Amino acid sequence: MAERQLMRLLLVDADGVNRYTVSKALQRVGYLVSEESSGEAALERYDKTDFDLVLCEIDLPGMDGIRVLQGIKHAAPDAMVVLMTAQANVETAIQALRHGAHDFLIKPCSSDDIRESVERGIANARSLTRRRRLLDTIERTVSELAREVSDTGAAATRDMERGAAEIRERMPLRGNAICLGPLSILPGKYQIESDAGSVGLTPTEFDLLLYLAAHRSRVVSCHELVREVRGYHAEETEAREVIRPHVSNLRRKLRRLGDIDLIVNVRGIGYRLGEISEEG
Repeated sequence: MAERQLMRLLLVDADGVNRYTVSKALQRVGYLVSEESSGEAALERYDKTDFDLVLCEIDLPGMDGIRVLQGIKHAAPDAMVVLMTAQANVETAIQALRHGAHDFLIKPCSSDDIRESVERGIANARSLTRRRRLLDTIERTVSELAREVSDTGAAATRDMERGAAEIRERMPLRGNAICLGPLSILPGKYQIESDAGSVGLTPTEFDLLLYLAAHRSRVVSCHELVREVRGYHAEETEAREVIRPHVSNLRRKLRRLGDIDLIVNVRGIGYRLGEISEEG
């Protein structure tokens, strides 16, 4: 409940009764809910306020929910939008998903269905935020290393800055690979590639590897990994049990890419990323 009290939702529905019942169902579990009755007003409200998720009826007068979705995604590509409709058809569902809807609910739907969809969307939004924060940390580390390199002449300095810029260009959340030794980490695909092939990662495995990469200069405790990768707090003993199977699976997948043993267990403390050469 305490975490939900920090979550702001925008509910868009022209039907006052539906708007009232859905809003109350969400407020009862702790969400802060703002309401609008038209697509035009919703976009104007969204432009002025930070919302964690938008819940929007498709069948709105004037600007319909699909166009609202497009407008929100244009302004914020990572925004979480749940669309609802009583007039469901395959074409509408495909349109909704093609334009980036997080979920597509068919009315009548229960309050539990709505709450579950909202909670999944909030969890996805948090995961994206954590992943972007990790990538930003890696980018800052690269920049700091470039600045700290001793002065070996103007030409060498320019080369280092040029190299850092090239690395930064490879680091958007949805873009080219992040290079880690012989490995290429593909954020948009949850994949790792090397000359030996490629493996798919679960979101938890992906975030775990990325967090260790962002903090590779130190040992990271299990409770910190649970907090930053899984999104909740746990005591160290419980955290070890949560993290251990994910580390085991990640190690097994990495070994498929050329017998790479990248994750080091520091007994009684946590994990760190080992040194890895370009040759693997």
